[in-house]
Amino acid sequence: MTYLMPELPEVETVRRGLQPAMEGARIDRLELRRGDLRFPFQPDFTERLQGRVITSLGRRAKYLLADLDSGDVLLMHLGMSGSFRVVSDAGTTEAVQPSVFHHPRSDARAHDHVVFHMSSGPRGQGVAVIYNDPRRFGFMRIFARREAEQEPFIKDIGPEPLGNEFDAALLAAACRNKKTSLKAALLDQTVVAGLGNIYVCEALFRSHLSPRRLAATLSTKKGEPTARAAQLVHAIHDVLNLAIKAGGSSLRDHRQTSGELGYFQHSFQVYDREGEPCKTDGCAGIVKRFVQNGRSTFWCPKCQK
Repeated sequence: MTYLMPELPEVETVRRGLQPAMEGARIDRLELRRGDLRFPFQPDFTERLQGRVITSLGRRAKYLLADLDSGDVLLMHLGMSGSFRVVSDAGTTEAVQPSVFHHPRSDARAHDHVVFHMSSGPRGQGVAVIYNDPRRFGFMRIFARREAEQEPFIKDIGPEPLGNEFDAALLAAACRNKKTSLKAALLDQTVVAGLGNIYVCEALFRSHLSPRRLAATLSTKKGEPTARAAQLVHAIHDVLNLAIKAGGSSLRDHRQTSGELGYFQHSFQVYDREGEPCKTDGCAGIVKRFVQNGRSTFWCPKCQK
């Protein structure tokens, strides 16, 4: 099976699913059922988490960040196959509304590697938040909030694409004088946070920009944003907001904490549509695929310039 790394919409969907169970609740007990995931757990990992209250549950790029009342932060990354589920103190998975996209969770408990026993859940009862990861490419680590600017996994990350500061001027400045392709620049987490292959392909298509275009063309010689930069920022906003509303994309392994699949894949305009007609009104082009920087790129050569 091929696994895809969750991108910003999938991680944000997971954050929203965990928030009712974890935010404001105390970690009464922590179970580490193995000594490592992608990396070994820190020696004081359990000690720094047990008994602490999660004051807020946020996201930075593709990372979940749980702020603790101790001043520490728990960083969690899903890797390629990581997922969470919330189970009540009675041992039953929290109920979800049935839908066509519902996907029952696996009973492969051998891959349940971390269990957070929380003091209260969505309706006041105790819950267990269980992290399952068959391939163990995910990881967790804890650091002091005051040291966040030195934390290696997040210190160099660029602006959040849905944040107020991310606009055409900021993107143009980050791409000014860049000799890389526009797609490579958007995948660079120091330029903009959280974008991956799927949503970069979709945003470039919706802004009618070629993935092969030089990134520097988003900026004038004076460093001002071009009209293309404004088009692209607008497309990034639209794609991400629509994907979050849809619960992310479920091509291989992503599902929400309830077990429900995301369904933005049904709204793809270009990704994974090789050989199909372009969806741009009035365009007679055919979607093509090529390998760019080791990743599949889907685009319409006729209307993306």
